[in-house]
Amino acid sequence: MQIPRSSGILLHPTCFPSPYGIGDLGSQAYQFIDFLAGSDQRFWQILPVGPTGFGNSPYMSYSAMAGNPMLISPEQLQMKGLLTDEDLAHLPEFTPDSIDFERVASLKKSLLLKACDRFKREVSSEQQDEFDKFCQRHAYWLDDYALFMALHNTFDDASWHLWEPDIAKAEPEAVKKWRERLSDRIYYQKYLQFEFFRQWSWLKQYANDRNIQIIGDIPIYVAHNSADVWSNRELFAIDEETGEASLMAGVPPDYFSETGQLWGNPIYEWELMEKNNYQWWIKRLKMMFEYVDVLRIDHFRGFEAYWEVSQGEETAMNGRWVKGPGAKFFKVLKRELEGLPIIAEDLGLITPEVEALRDQFGFPGMKILHFAFSGEPDNFYLPFNLERNCLIYTGTHDNNTTIGWFKQLGDDEQENVIRYLGELSSQGIHWDLIRLAYSSVANLAMIPLQDFLGLGADAQMNRPSTSEGNWQWRYRAEALTEQLRDRIKTLTYTYGRTPNGS
Repeated sequence: MQIPRSSGILLHPTCFPSPYGIGDLGSQAYQFIDFLAGSDQRFWQILPVGPTGFGNSPYMSYSAMAGNPMLISPEQLQMKGLLTDEDLAHLPEFTPDSIDFERVASLKKSLLLKACDRFKREVSSEQQDEFDKFCQRHAYWLDDYALFMALHNTFDDASWHLWEPDIAKAEPEAVKKWRERLSDRIYYQKYLQFEFFRQWSWLKQYANDRNIQIIGDIPIYVAHNSADVWSNRELFAIDEETGEASLMAGVPPDYFSETGQLWGNPIYEWELMEKNNYQWWIKRLKMMFEYVDVLRIDHFRGFEAYWEVSQGEETAMNGRWVKGPGAKFFKVLKRELEGLPIIAEDLGLITPEVEALRDQFGFPGMKILHFAFSGEPDNFYLPFNLERNCLIYTGTHDNNTTIGWFKQLGDDEQENVIRYLGELSSQGIHWDLIRLAYSSVANLAMIPLQDFLGLGADAQMNRPSTSEGNWQWRYRAEALTEQLRDRIKTLTYTYGRTPNGS
């Protein structure tokens, strides 16, 4: 995949302004698309948009294919006659700068239940037909997901392996019984997915019509407590007796962590997946490409070799490297999917074998300027060491903002940055690094919105290895000014990142 010389903005939809306490697919999403188009951006990069559980992390979802109902816009539901003015009157006050997930969930669920009830009672035959076709088309994942979520709520949000034994093991008779018993809850879950995907498809079409492509994001692994593992446990390393992960994913100890990172996701049974011609993966990616144009795969190195840790371990220290499916996996995907517009998240411990796998299929990698200033000229994140087929970022959702990052550097590292730049400009370190990214040879310069807005450490999206206070940042509508739009557009033109280089 060769990306043309261009630029884009990294921003998750939950960050949009909204009176409902969380960003959604309403009018502010369209205004953001207009801002992208007006500043000659060609890409919008998001994080995963699946339904989130404990911790609210987009990377730990109840489904690899479903959408997050919290992103459904009440404003759009009202326009479709599914919510009334009275339903949206007397909204609670939310802070405009962050997300209170618990309060948001309470409000959104009450509104979505009303919309579902009205849809069920008053929907036209045309809309009912649209809903039925959606359910039929997506039955291969939607049926299991809707039942899983209905069961999850019935069993007080407990992980599936703690449910009643027969349904925890998805025994056919139990599945049939619970489908009948929970039919109303299952309908509700299917309606939420129908509504999410039609609102998302409207927004994606709006973006594509303005020559903007959406870069999606998927974690390589899926959560243990997910519809995917519950309904396809033979494809994962699961203990038959307990239902827990028998082999868990993670990364080994390194400079950043003495004990490594133990994620807890079950490892794939790659040999069985190969025998099935990787059908689960093919279905997953086909679904993803229905609502994004390009896909970033998190932890790409796990396809070449992955770190597995046995059940019962409390850290990742006693794991081992195991060879992944490698090139044979991507050859099947390329044949089945007719091309692979994939970006490889190749950060961290990357070996020559991982680089060779990435380059064999022409996947662009990622370069982060925050990692570039070690003081050594061979640092491969420095702009003069880049290859063209890559994305360059100031930082990602896991990094501090550029202003926050620079303030936390030691004197020597700050001096390295200043020496490389020549001097700090009066515009601020964030604009200095944005200009450095734009001027590089990298085909795509991707900048977090926080850096364009010149925000400090309190606007960081995620702080890895912490469990609280993440994924909450939001911007205010008045932040996207005409002055900022024109400044980005001028920078885009100056460094040849406008459409067709014009």
